[in-house]
Amino acid sequence: MWSDILDLDVVDPDPDDYIQAVMHWHFSPETGSPYWLRRVERLDFDPRTDVRTFDDLRLFPNVIDEFRDVAVGDLIPRGLRGADREIAGIYESGGTTGAPKRFVMFERWMEFALSWDEHHYADLGTTNTLAIAPSGPHMFGEFASRRARRHDGVKFTVDLDPRWIKHLIATGDTEGADRYAEHLIDQAAAILTTQSVGILITTPPLLERLARRPELVDAVRAQVRYLCWSGAHMDADTREILRQEVFPGIPLKGLYGSTTILGMSRERDSERDDGLAVFDTPSPFITFRVVDPATGDDVDEGERGQVVMNHLTRYALLPNNLERDTALRAEPAPGTLGCAVADVRPVSTFAEKSVIEGVY
Repeated sequence: MWSDILDLDVVDPDPDDYIQAVMHWHFSPETGSPYWLRRVERLDFDPRTDVRTFDDLRLFPNVIDEFRDVAVGDLIPRGLRGADREIAGIYESGGTTGAPKRFVMFERWMEFALSWDEHHYADLGTTNTLAIAPSGPHMFGEFASRRARRHDGVKFTVDLDPRWIKHLIATGDTEGADRYAEHLIDQAAAILTTQSVGILITTPPLLERLARRPELVDAVRAQVRYLCWSGAHMDADTREILRQEVFPGIPLKGLYGSTTILGMSRERDSERDDGLAVFDTPSPFITFRVVDPATGDDVDEGERGQVVMNHLTRYALLPNNLERDTALRAEPAPGTLGCAVADVRPVSTFAEKSVIEGVY
């Protein structure tokens, strides 16, 4: 059956066959979600006959803003049964460009996404995790909780509301935003200086603040064996200082993703000659393009453009999503769809709104 190719354990599926199977799944009345079965009526093409290759995904309009208002029940594909239908949670975007968007995360997909990054943690053994990161409706916190359980440890966390910081910045209260961010580091300090922590997961702005406190730098150096950053951007200079001067000898690896693709790309083990981190996707399930936003055409490798993300599984279809980031297009890992990305940066405005990154 054509849907068998959509199983997460299928190795190296034929790219065109995979894309066509995704289209058949999401646009067949027996298996598609109510959202897509309604939305197809307003498309000027037939996904089941016209989308044959990865490049054909460009036919889709960017529908991601519609996920601010869609009932989450309408996002559940009808074809999911049994364990495939088990929901891990409903997660929301950070609200950087307006009202948050909501997405359904299924248990099997979440566990696969977590396992895909497992090799970075393979040698850590039993240890505790500190996540200075949002929880609540944000998938970042749930990934951190599951990471802690995989190491037979506990997850420590702090009380973090990233939307409040964005609100403070948007209303001009930069002093209030600064005080709130320091309050978060105060909470983390109470854990780092009294508890055993082997994995530290946080965002770049908060890691930079932590690095300004000598006693916390000492606490991290003394016990933390792995630093994971995600949720915001880190420039190459900051990354180099943190790795070489502040936390030498502690692996510092990034994840670049978005709730709008229900997952992430991971930092490649090998660096480019210029020292920039490169991020690979779990293709064909999540794929990137880097485009000229004026034309939608792919830029050449090594050139900067705006990131387009796709989520392509039986659990969700989120195609042709122009993200609020620019990046250098990098050569993909062998056998993967799309491209890798490097030197990711936020745009200043997106959809005619200012982009406020805050701490997440």
